[in-house]
Parts: sequence; structure tokens; C-alpha cells
Amino acid sequence: MSRIDTLLSPFPRASLLSQPTPLERLNRLSQELGLDLWIKRDDLTGLSFGGNKTRQLEFYIGAALAARADTILITGAVQSNFTRTAAAAAAKYGMQAVLQREERVPGMDPLYHRSGNVFLADILGADIMSYPEGEDEAGADAALEARAEQLRAAGRTPYIIPLGLGHPPLGALGYVRGGAELAAQIGCFDAAVVPSGSGATHGGFLTGVRLAGITAPVYGICVRRDARQQKARLEQVTAELARLMNIPRPFSGGGILTWDGALAPGYGRAGGTARAALQSMAAAEGILLDPVYSAKTFAGLLGLLEQGIIRKGQKVLLLHTGGLPALFAYQNALGFGSGAGAP
Repeated sequence: MSRIDTLLSPFPRASLLSQPTPLERLNRLSQELGLDLWIKRDDLTGLSFGGNKTRQLEFYIGAALAARADTILITGAVQSNFTRTAAAAAAKYGMQAVLQREERVPGMDPLYHRSGNVFLADILGADIMSYPEGEDEAGADAALEARAEQLRAAGRTPYIIPLGLGHPPLGALGYVRGGAELAAQIGCFDAAVVPSGSGATHGGFLTGVRLAGITAPVYGICVRRDARQQKARLEQVTAELARLMNIPRPFSGGGILTWDGALAPGYGRAGGTARAALQSMAAAEGILLDPVYSAKTFAGLLGLLEQGIIRKGQKVLLLHTGGLPALFAYQNALGFGSGAGAP
């Protein structure tokens, strides 16, 4: 048993993941960009169109099963991949899912509110709640707790997957495992580029690769907050993760790297750089990216290369976190497809 397996053994884990996910060299983009470019295909985790949230949910669902829960409650944006995957995981284990949708991306068209992850959650039989704010994590968690109290009064056993900071970051354990999985596949690399939103994927991945002995920089591409705010969030997430695992954090604060050059025009909106990155990956490699996370992550890699932070000739790892159902909800916003105007 490896050290990471030993560290994670106290935590219940449900089996949700098709693993290991593939690691592929992007030959055409490597030649075009002058890099040795590799992609970790966590869009292929297997459950309901895949995505990075499957790794996180293995530990949340494991904890829920250990608590004999019959209902999962979770908050996310209208097109949240996390809530869609949670509904699928709940169905797999015979639990009901309650999805609370935040209005995090104002001004979107009707397609955004009925297609993509919204459509899939309906098929999966989830119950839906609404929360009017998009930047009130504590309020959203409180609303879920109120719903959980109603369920308890009705004889149900709910389990809440929290949104805000200040809770044990169980989901990040999934990417501690994911970082170790990657290290076994790739051996070494010069830089990695990952999305950075809630901090669970970025923080868990950084912790996992460090525990596996990889010291290369890991750049978190901001998809929701600016680089300063996101670095502060990652400081808290990774400190809480280390406490949860009962180890010293295996890196200093200087090892938390965030970059926000592809963030504009904000969360859930794909600007010109993200749209160009999405089309570039599709045209060169036949791999689809999503507009909220992975397109901005690849745009971030291109921006870091342009700035000389990532250098020509380096071996670079790009983490593809999935989220592809959202492409259908963003068809009009992206400007692809018949009858759609340019964004």
C-alpha cells in the first residue's frame, strides 16, 4: 500500500470512477506550440458524461453511505456539473438527490435554463430547489440545512455536500488520489495546468502530486475569482485538507500558483480567448472542451506560454475536467451552430 493509500484509508469511498483515466499526448498541438503537451482525460471518468466531480463525489457519497443517508443535497450553478454528477451518483446508490440551483450567471438565454446539465438532471429524477444569489455560499448552505431539517422531520436521512469554506474538504481527497494516479502514469513533467474554482480539484491535485514526489509547478487557472482571491481560497482549502489527512501541508504558500488572464468576462461566460482555445483543441485534436472550466484552462496554458512562464520545449500536463453537457446549453452564447450570431 502506498503512502497516499494509507493516508486515505480512514475515509469511506464509494466506487464511481472508471480508472485510471487516460493520459494522451497531443501530437498536433505539441508540434504547433513547440511543447511536449499531454492531457489527462478526466472528462472520461465514466459516470453520466464524466468529469472531475466524479473523483470528489467518491468521498462524499462514501461518507453519505457510512451515515446511512437516503438523500443527497448539493448546491451549484444552473449548469453545474457537480450537481448533475451528484444526481447520477445518488441514483447509482439508491438515494434521492436534491439539487439547489444558484442564479450565478445572470442574463442567460432560455436554452441555458433547459438544456445541458439541466436536461440531464431531469432525466436522473432529481428534486430541484432555487437560490436567488450566486455569491452567497453561507446562505446557500443554510438553505440546504433548512431543507434537510424538513427531510429529517419526515423521517428521511439527508447528507449535505457543502458549498462554502469551513467544512472538511472531503472532495479534495479525490484529487489527492488523482494526482497520485497521474504521477504513476507520467513519471515527471515540467508544468501542469488545472482549473481553479472551488479549490477542491486544484488543491487536491497539488497535494497529490507533491505527496507523489513531483515538484513541478501547478498553475491554477481561475474560472470564478481573480488570482489574488483564488490564492487566498486555496491557502484555506489546502490547509484544511492537510489537517483532514493529519499531515503537514507538503508545500509552502509560494507553491500555490493562480492565473486569471482567461477569466474575463467572468464565471460561466466564455470570452474570446476561451472560445478560441475551445475551437483550437477541437480542430487540432478532435477533443471537446467545455466553456466554463476546461476551455479557460487551455486558454490559460496558451497565455502562460505567450508570457514565457511556460517555455518552449517543456513537458506540460493539461487536466481536462469534463463538463461537456454544458456545450449544448451554451450554443447560442458561444456563437457556434446554425442561426447563432457571433458572441
